[in-house]
Amino acid sequence: MTTVTKTVGRSPWARPLQYLALLAYMCFLAFPLLFLLTTAFKTPRELQSPDAGLLPERLDFGNFTSAIDKADLYTAAGNSLLVAVTTTLVVTVVALPAAYALVRFRTKMRAVATGWILLSQVFPFILIIIPLFLLLKNIGLVNTLLGLVLVYAVWSLPFSLWMLQGYVAAIPVELEEASAVDGAGRLKTLRKVVLPLLAPGLVATSLFTFINSWNEFFFALVLIQDPDMQTLPLALARFVGAEGQVQLGQLAAAALLACIPSLVFFLLIQKRLTAGLLSGAVKG
Repeated sequence: MTTVTKTVGRSPWARPLQYLALLAYMCFLAFPLLFLLTTAFKTPRELQSPDAGLLPERLDFGNFTSAIDKADLYTAAGNSLLVAVTTTLVVTVVALPAAYALVRFRTKMRAVATGWILLSQVFPFILIIIPLFLLLKNIGLVNTLLGLVLVYAVWSLPFSLWMLQGYVAAIPVELEEASAVDGAGRLKTLRKVVLPLLAPGLVATSLFTFINSWNEFFFALVLIQDPDMQTLPLALARFVGAEGQVQLGQLAAAALLACIPSLVFFLLIQKRLTAGLLSGAVKG
């Protein structure tokens, strides 16, 4: 008896529908950025006119100069950069050995640490902001960038630790065993074998930490009152008046300038970021 297997062909509409869905998704993501870009170059007359089109009549840089002068973006950007870079370094230095220990050392503390990671992501930030403010006030860290770095590091550490566990688990343990046979200790193995293989994962984790610290608004709003210590999100909030009046052109220009560091950082590490995301999905 002969069994005939019938191959069902793929629908000719499948590929065009996939491309159509992808195009629609890209347009959905690109429209806010396009609106931001065109609004930043419009004159106040165009912004107030109901008949103005999406594209500006001419490129006007007045919103950029006004935004920089009014909100002191240079100082705010410097504060945000210092906080974001310091937070990223602190989180990476702490999360790397912690993730390695949780994956490689099978102890009872592993379950406790994993439970802490999951539990810390459950509670909303509004529940802890008052005791957090009082704690930082008692130790003199309110209105300081150091206090902001401390808060951001504690806030970002659980997610970074969770991500790095997947990257560490994807590294074959046989490589470390071979290094131990050659006489290398645990620290040397971590430095010479594990760390180079974790580079893509570290890049991906660092990018998420940097962007979260760069864009964070809620903690900075509560903990920072000194204008000289304000970060970039707080500076952007100055373009919203007390009665809800928004200076749209200046706000768009300032927001566009605020996006540049994240975009540049992303473009510089794009290949390593893609490799890191893929390697982290292998195991963990």
